[in-house]
Amino acid sequence: MSMLFGDELFERPRRELAPGAYWVPGWLTLEQQAWIVARFREWADGPVPLRGAVVNGHEMSVKTVCLGWHWRPYQYTREAVDVNGSRVLDFPDWMVRLGRRALAEATGDLPAGETYTPDTALVNYYDQQARMGMHQDRDEAALDPVVSLSIGDTCRFRFGNTENRGRPYEDIDLASGDLFVFGGPSRLAHHGIPKVYPGTAPDGCGLGRGRINITMRVTGLPG
Repeated sequence: MSMLFGDELFERPRRELAPGAYWVPGWLTLEQQAWIVARFREWADGPVPLRGAVVNGHEMSVKTVCLGWHWRPYQYTREAVDVNGSRVLDFPDWMVRLGRRALAEATGDLPAGETYTPDTALVNYYDQQARMGMHQDRDEAALDPVVSLSIGDTCRFRFGNTENRGRPYEDIDLASGDLFVFGGPSRLAHHGIPKVYPGTAPDGCGLGRGRINITMRVTGLPG
């Protein structure tokens, strides 16, 4: 049976980590991953370059390019006022459709998927030294689910609770192609990336080293 289906299907089953938090391993095909990586390179060459946001006087090791709205701690604007003042690229229609399909397939809630309309994405690049501390995604005016896609090197993902940065939390390994959705009771759960595993990106994903993470959100902002 393992020759027919592959052991990874049994080792990495889809799971609901907490109410509203869904992990779907291997959701994107290698071809889809490579296509998105090509788009990422276009975004990074666009009007606003990759940059490490400055949080409390410290530059993040994770580099970010934004779509739709520009994020900086702790605010969204159309222009990258903390980088070069340029307006960020529009949020692409294909990503709206992708986000809707991701939400519907992860949660099984088809009506929620049909009405989900993300208007911004934070596209983060992690090199082998990059980390992200425990935090909440709470700069949005809306509390619609966050849809997260991983491409490239596997990372250790820590998903915690809504009250504090400490325990209880659970560590899982997000691999290239994995989908993670969190909303509802888990929408404001603390989460972070304590480790990236260098050299684990699969052949054919389009990324030779490092990790790309796309998080789609609904800002709830006008215009």
